[in-house]
Amino acid sequence: MKKAVSSFLAAAAIMAAPGVLTNFANAFAQATAPAAGAGQVQMDPAEYTAYDNAVNKQTTPQTQAPALEAYLQQYPKSAVKADVLQRLMIDYSSFDPAKAVTAADNVLQLDPNNLQALTVEVVFRAQAAGALTDPAAKQSAMDTAASYATKALATTKPEKMSDADFKAQLDKITPTLYSTIGNDALGKKDYPAAIAAFKSELAAVPVATTQQVGAPLQDTFFLGQAYYLSTPPDYVNCTFYTTRAATFAPEPYKSQFQSVATYCYKKFHGGVDGYDVVKAAAQANLNPPSDLAIKPAPTPADQASTLLAGTKTEDIPKLAVSDKEFVLQNGKPEDAEKVFATVKGKAEKIPEGVVISATPDTLTVAVSDDAIQAKTADFTFTMKTPLKTLPPVGTKITLIGTWASYTQSPFMITMSDGEEFKKAVAAKPVPRRR
Repeated sequence: MKKAVSSFLAAAAIMAAPGVLTNFANAFAQATAPAAGAGQVQMDPAEYTAYDNAVNKQTTPQTQAPALEAYLQQYPKSAVKADVLQRLMIDYSSFDPAKAVTAADNVLQLDPNNLQALTVEVVFRAQAAGALTDPAAKQSAMDTAASYATKALATTKPEKMSDADFKAQLDKITPTLYSTIGNDALGKKDYPAAIAAFKSELAAVPVATTQQVGAPLQDTFFLGQAYYLSTPPDYVNCTFYTTRAATFAPEPYKSQFQSVATYCYKKFHGGVDGYDVVKAAAQANLNPPSDLAIKPAPTPADQASTLLAGTKTEDIPKLAVSDKEFVLQNGKPEDAEKVFATVKGKAEKIPEGVVISATPDTLTVAVSDDAIQAKTADFTFTMKTPLKTLPPVGTKITLIGTWASYTQSPFMITMSDGEEFKKAVAAKPVPRRR
């Protein structure tokens, strides 16, 4: 069951909306744009004409980008180079991700803490990673995207930007940064890091956003999956977050997410009873409420105690062989001893055991379903008389023996005075003489 529902990851790109990048551009332009005509930056007439043509005369990113490239090529030491590179990066972000990354690289050479450029690196490197098919290459690309996300979260405010503007810009892209870090950690099987990143992502967006198709809803499922894949698995948190994701996801993802949610719930609780309470809580809450309690499934020892509690002592020998074996193997020491005390020294038929090994004096057989599936003996018969013909390994055989001893670890029941049980052959009727 430990596998990702990877189709949803492929379908939901780990990237910020272009509008986020455009908002960055507008904020940057307001805070730091050079007003050449106002005398803040001195340019000779020819350079100003080229600059004005690139910045103010172009009406689309597709026409502005080559004009900006031409300006930088003609004036590589321009006093407004940083601004032009930033504008170029935003233009390319709308139609050429590869060139946007190259432009972001150039911006970061001049300004390593540029939040907008770091965001472009995160968005388009993660997007490119999602298109790769080689697992190692994909993970390496995601590692790089996540490294830029970590840098972006730690960046400092530009000198010319107000605290409020910087916070507003950082708040807009924080969910994308944590999503990238979380998905990178999930790919590396670093589940604690994935859990921390996804929870930070969900805390950074309005609750309503987590109920709509997009990265936060996708990552709600991956958060639950990270809990499931942890060692040991956290089935309770897996149940909650995958249930919440299934509640708001469209098909076919709803059904895929629900299958994981149901699996985790049954693994912890033992059945589907009471699951409606979890579904209601997951729909109403972003995180598990403090009063949400899922009762764990009874342990094998608990089941053994329940079995004996409903059985009179004098009726224990009448229990099926499978029930006696279950208590001997899984019961508390006092429960196992109570069962064995009633059968020790008594003969019993053990039907259709599968032969695991055979010698003239000893047969080991698998009797329980688990033992048969594992091809491991759970009964050892010491034969009453040496066998003349050994039964082949893997064949079924019915034996009679006397309960002699048992061990819980490793589990084994030993029967003495073993002999093969053979059905009596009915005599053919003798025809009457007329």
